[in-house]
Amino acid sequence: MARLIENYGMLADLKTAALVGIDGSVDWMCAPRFDSDACFAALLGYEEHGQWGIRPTAPVTARKQRYLEDTVVLQTDVVCDGGAYRITEFMRPELKRTELIRIVEGLEGRVEMEMVLAPRFGYGARMPWISQEEHSVSLVAGPDALALRSSVPVTAGETHVTSLFTISKGETQTFSLVWYPSNSEPPRVADARRAQDEAVRYWRDWAAKCTYNGKWKDAVVRSLLTLKGLTYEPTGGVVAAPTTSLPEEIGGVRNWDYRFCWLRDATLTLTALMIGGYVDEAESWRDWLMRAIAGDPSQVQIMYGLSGERRLTETELSWLPGYEGSKPVRIGNAASDQFQLDVYGEVMRCLYLTRKMGVPAADRSYGPQAKALLSFILRAWQLPDDGIWEVRGGRKHFTHSQLMAWAAVDSLIKLAEEFPSQEGELRDQLGHMRAVRERIREDILQRGFNTAIGAFTQSFGSEALDASVLLMAHLGFLPADDPRMLGTVKAIEKSLLRDGFVARYSTNLGLDGLPGSEGAFLACSYWLADNYAFQGRIDEANALFERLLSIRSPLGLLAEEYEPKLKRQVGNFPQGFSHLALIYTANAISKAEAGFKGPQVAVS
Repeated sequence: MARLIENYGMLADLKTAALVGIDGSVDWMCAPRFDSDACFAALLGYEEHGQWGIRPTAPVTARKQRYLEDTVVLQTDVVCDGGAYRITEFMRPELKRTELIRIVEGLEGRVEMEMVLAPRFGYGARMPWISQEEHSVSLVAGPDALALRSSVPVTAGETHVTSLFTISKGETQTFSLVWYPSNSEPPRVADARRAQDEAVRYWRDWAAKCTYNGKWKDAVVRSLLTLKGLTYEPTGGVVAAPTTSLPEEIGGVRNWDYRFCWLRDATLTLTALMIGGYVDEAESWRDWLMRAIAGDPSQVQIMYGLSGERRLTETELSWLPGYEGSKPVRIGNAASDQFQLDVYGEVMRCLYLTRKMGVPAADRSYGPQAKALLSFILRAWQLPDDGIWEVRGGRKHFTHSQLMAWAAVDSLIKLAEEFPSQEGELRDQLGHMRAVRERIREDILQRGFNTAIGAFTQSFGSEALDASVLLMAHLGFLPADDPRMLGTVKAIEKSLLRDGFVARYSTNLGLDGLPGSEGAFLACSYWLADNYAFQGRIDEANALFERLLSIRSPLGLLAEEYEPKLKRQVGNFPQGFSHLALIYTANAISKAEAGFKGPQVAVS
């Protein structure tokens, strides 16, 4: 049975990730990429669906888990009858292959231990063929293979590999598991301690570049490290999360695959990286984004694969029972076929902000691509779409979507005005763009604002509220202290603020076409804290931000949502969007406390 979501730690190598429970069990890993089939899938089922455990045979009295400072190297101290031991585990970001190393060292007394390696390829569906050689064990199924090397003797059975060993104070034993194509020879494995030193050095060197020095630096650095861990370094893409189908409601059906790159996250990713001073990563993200959307502007998707793949066919895995019985388990994401106007705004803002923030210009000009996108936006901005939340209840004129269409045109106008020597392709349309920008603005003000409620609503003519309209102040559409924004914040506080956290929208109105409910979407709570900061309500901003910090996992990680009634995290984990929002809000409050008004552009 899987653990609480917040009782997992993430290991990462900039190609994929693994989730390790506080009890010493690796319950999720896809190899060699984030979106590859899982070889450990107990997270979405039981031990029989793939797991790698290292545990004592005696009763445990205490466990404590932490990351080594400024790294993604995980340590777990365990006290049990007879003694205590520590497991240090990590993946190696400097390698091109996927390798997970686990080091067991005795701290006190003498502890009998059991290691059980039971991978199941194809998301728990395929038993491997196991063969033992003098120094290693190979586990092969179809195109996939794992090789285990251990400093203690192991026994290879038909279904799993085991080892019973004793660890005494001062002793160290090591285990290394490497994925490789089954038609190749198993790669050689480096000395475990030397590999640990290299991994620690890599992460600390990267963390040391952080330029954010506010009062929440520890939280910001952990979120930046998590964001880096979600990066697919070969292309620069950033996945939303390393998991699929962790439920938004325990036992419910809102279970989606997040191992892809969302254009929705574009601006926030860029801004968070620049707040941290990571210009190279911001540049790689910008370039990934523009490669992914290349082609006909009408065919831009809301999400792509790690290398810009477009086909993300959604399939249900019937043999997996789901996290705590939450079915179905899905791979792929049918929302990739939706039409969302907001992604055009995200792309155009990303192009503008990279220039504004000082990200080096690309080797090739994106002017012609921007002009083609503009041509489409000018034709399509009045169309209904599926909205930021990828609802499956039919297309509408969502207020946030229209806001992002306005942001797309606004960003292109600013590009042409502020960088005339580089954006000549856009200058001949400045007059037309300004006119369209004003038309969109008037449409939003007249049709998106409900005078009876005194707030902007989810869609034109609706009475339903939606937290996405909180982004109006972020985008500069209206000042945060405009009476209409003050009214919107007040209405959201009244209707969407539940037990101190903000819901995206009310699911009981049936607007999203899905049964059941969901937890509070954490990014929305951060957006409310931002608005407090923009409005000068510093004490309220601090209080909400501290509340959000308090629900992070013991390792400082956040899922997509939080269920206040259960007091636990829900949704895919760790969720990049939540960590991006944390970084932005920490900066927004710091700027507000320093006397700045409204949103601040992060300039390296």
